[in-house]
Amino acid sequence: MDLSISDILNSLNSINEQCETTKNKAGYFAALYKRMTQCVMENIQAGKFEDGPRMEKLDVIFAQRYLNAYDAYFSQHSCSKSWYHAFESCTNNSLIVLQHLLIGINTHINLDLAIAAAEVAPGMTIHDLHDDFNRINLLISSLIDDVQESLAKVWVPMRILTRIANGRQIPVLNFSIDKARDASWANAVLLANMNADQKNQYISQMDATVCYLGEKIQSPGIPLNMLLPMIRASEYDDVSRTIHLIDTTIVQ
Repeated sequence: MDLSISDILNSLNSINEQCETTKNKAGYFAALYKRMTQCVMENIQAGKFEDGPRMEKLDVIFAQRYLNAYDAYFSQHSCSKSWYHAFESCTNNSLIVLQHLLIGINTHINLDLAIAAAEVAPGMTIHDLHDDFNRINLLISSLIDDVQESLAKVWVPMRILTRIANGRQIPVLNFSIDKARDASWANAVLLANMNADQKNQYISQMDATVCYLGEKIQSPGIPLNMLLPMIRASEYDDVSRTIHLIDTTIVQ
């Protein structure tokens, strides 16, 4: 049976509830991703994409890669290097909430989105997807801004980091939504025109690169490595509360 976005939302909600109960920081990204998926569904229903059915198919394949990686990691089966690193990072208590979110976003955009796009639009049809591909990335970036604002309402240091980060560009954490989108699109075009063996080899190379980028978000270098512990010290240690905050807070 083909999955729908509603099915994906149910799965993400289950992960959120599980992570809130177990106080697992993997719930930070899962909560953000649930909001993103809900936003995509609402935009499909409102006719904001050029091809709604194609976008739903893309969103389901995109999300399924995350859900599969989550299930594999927490059932102690193998998953991609980059998702393994992302989930392992959830046990690192020195990382701030924004780092946890960006490590997940890095993997999902730079690895999963490119693969999903190439699967939905193989060959030269990939170019028909370009505008909707950009629209889904705009939704992701707007939700990052929204979550940063919601966190800034309760954590004063987050306001400082948000100013430094300058919205969608987050160079202090070695991550930029715009650069990730462009790289993901370039990889999608390449993958869409490869045979199966070429795809597998190239995806392996992508995975290694994305894992490296995740490591750079985790350790962005001096002087930020000196600033981040101060921000981390000011954050609430209630993981369940933070997951709930990311999941539910609406910025007015």
